[in-house]
Amino acid sequence: MTRSIHHLTAHPSAMLLGAQLLQVLAWPFLGGSRLGGAFLGVIGMLAVGSAVLAVRRTPHVSRVVFFLGAPTIVFTLLEAIFADIDPIVLVSGLLHAPFYFYVSYAMLRYLFHDDVVTTDEYYATGAAFTVVAWGFAHLYAALQVVWPRSFTNAGGFDHSWFELLYLSFSTLTSVGLSDIVAVGPQARSVVMIEMMVGVFYVAMVVSRMVGLTMMRHRR
Repeated sequence: MTRSIHHLTAHPSAMLLGAQLLQVLAWPFLGGSRLGGAFLGVIGMLAVGSAVLAVRRTPHVSRVVFFLGAPTIVFTLLEAIFADIDPIVLVSGLLHAPFYFYVSYAMLRYLFHDDVVTTDEYYATGAAFTVVAWGFAHLYAALQVVWPRSFTNAGGFDHSWFELLYLSFSTLTSVGLSDIVAVGPQARSVVMIEMMVGVFYVAMVVSRMVGLTMMRHRR
């Protein structure tokens, strides 16, 4: 047990990836509760902030994480308590999306920093991908407030954040398994951008990691 905890603390990207995957698995059981949703949201935000600070300890990154992360955590709690109030959902989405995108940028900069592949960089490859999916999910939530008929399925037009996260993962991975579709022009524009991001991520990040791994084994 102690060894596992040490492994996680030594690899902050693993903590981030594990926290996000835990949120995905726990959300169906705790997401319906305000307290449970707030708990999952705050833990996820703290995990993201600590991972970025551990990956790139520079004043610039620290300032951005603080100024974006602090109000985002506050609105995570507010959104969990007042999930039906559109202005709170809108502001929360507009705070979460740039925060997660900046986290992903910081992690990608860390991945491209050198030509030596470490264990933490493997974790960072997965964590950066899930962070992008989180960012687009919150962006979809904000779009749904501004343009209410942006997304639809057989159940109607109003969708929970977890459903939008499912749509985001389906779009980013290009599997097309989501039953939710973008019908509004603004939503379709953002969905197309996420499709491109998913393709470029595989082409640039994953292929680079595979290439560096093969070079290391050849040496």
